[in-house]
Amino acid sequence: MRVMLKATLDTEKSNELIRSGKLPELMKETLERLHPEAAYFGPLGGRRTCLLVLDLQDSSQIPPTGEPFFSEMHAEVEMTPVMNAEDLRKGLSELR
Repeated sequence: MRVMLKATLDTEKSNELIRSGKLPELMKETLERLHPEAAYFGPLGGRRTCLLVLDLQDSSQIPPTGEPFFSEMHAEVEMTPVMNAEDLRKGLSELR
């Protein structure tokens, strides 16, 4: 199941991680573990935000996928099912 993970980092906690130099390594470790298809970073709604596209094989992967963002970055995490163009074509073809 392809999902888009949106992690909105807590400003105070991410400031602390930046000052301590831990944020780059924490993000690197998280990305290496999750192997996202795509990863984007930027300010959304005035807060540091990560957008990752992941292919989860099973819903049981949801807790360990979100945990580093919750526990280490005090982030708000949302996961939304998404499709790529091929998935959309396949799904639309089944509507006939």
